Amino acid sequence: MDYIYLWWSWGAFALLLLIIEILAPGFVFLGFGISAAVISLVFLIAPGFAPSISLLLLGFSLLALMTWLILRRVFALPSGQVKTFDHDIND
Repeated sequence: MDYIYLWWSWGAFALLLLIIEILAPGFVFLGFGISAAVISLVFLIAPGFAPSISLLLLGFSLLALMTWLILRRVFALPSGQVKTFDHDIND
């Protein structure tokens, strides 16, 4: 595999996941998009970095899990609270 072009394919994958997150919000695809962008930056900064595909996918999934857990902690409602709406945006 030609690793010189691998960074932009991960970057395109990250962009696609972030666009999906905009269309279907919920912080599900955001963690995957951020982790794909980080892997793209790793390949861009270190072009000689050539892990096996299984190690690459393991790193991607662990990074996505850590990103999702951080996003959940930062953007979640405090424990025991329920989001309620008192007004309609059309009023």
